Amino acid sequence: MSINNYDSGRLNLPFVGISTFAKKKYQEDWDNIEAEVAILGAPFDFGTQFRAGARFGPRGIREASTLFSFGHGGAYDFEDDATYLDENIRIVDLGDVDIIHTNTEQSHKNIEAGVKKILSAGALPVIIGGDHSINIPIINAYKDQKPFHLIQIDAHLDFVDERHGVKFGHGNPMKRASEKPYITGLTQIGIRNVSSTSKEGYEDAQSKGSDIISVRQQRKLGVLKTIKRIKGSKRVYVTIDIDAFCPSIAPGTGTPSHGGFLYYEVLEMLQEISKKHEVIGVDLVEVAPDYDQSGSTSILAAQLLMNFIGFIFFNR
Repeated sequence: MSINNYDSGRLNLPFVGISTFAKKKYQEDWDNIEAEVAILGAPFDFGTQFRAGARFGPRGIREASTLFSFGHGGAYDFEDDATYLDENIRIVDLGDVDIIHTNTEQSHKNIEAGVKKILSAGALPVIIGGDHSINIPIINAYKDQKPFHLIQIDAHLDFVDERHGVKFGHGNPMKRASEKPYITGLTQIGIRNVSSTSKEGYEDAQSKGSDIISVRQQRKLGVLKTIKRIKGSKRVYVTIDIDAFCPSIAPGTGTPSHGGFLYYEVLEMLQEISKKHEVIGVDLVEVAPDYDQSGSTSILAAQLLMNFIGFIFFNR
């Protein structure tokens, strides 16, 4: 019997107990994962170029996610007339990957190993960062999987090849992904304004077939036309940088960029992606809770992930 079931005699309010993701079961043994969804924290932020602090993202998002842990037997959405995240969707929290301070190579290897455990169990990996460099080992873990398309929702292009010897920082993940033979293409949504990358970076990404869509372009296109542009494999991996959102609603990040998305703009894209594509993995990165004393950034991240997981399994 679930401890979130009101009939069990325990109310189990959000502020009670241990802050696993949505107060789901903690799965310590990664060799015996039995679930549809496995949450894995990757509290690594050595790849940042400005404000650190995303190492506390997994902890902050987990705590915020308890807000949505009431035992209502799923989440009923009256607009969709649908119940998402019913009790048939088993979600477990694997805790965090072990991070070795100052050692990017070993920390990334540990992240890759954790994702491989989830994939071998047949569960959907949902990885909470950490800075965006964690996407590099995550994508490495899919080496033996069928080809797929990569969708990035982000303020920044992250397509730097190498800068002063750095190839595995948070400005490099989409470039590293483009080098993988099993990535069929990239769609990069929300890219905008200053501080993203040089003209050469855009030209490099476009030469590799990346479809780059700014916030203003996405608003002109609308949700349906934006997602319709995703070509190639119907299998998709989605990486979400919280700085894709306007810092007016998501200030808790290391590299905020004004002019970003609002909540429903991203939520509706994710819902459409789940309708048209098979989502094989998700990561959400760059939440740095210490820059947002209100906690709204962590709540936004948790709410977005829970809704997306709900959409994915409802539309399967």
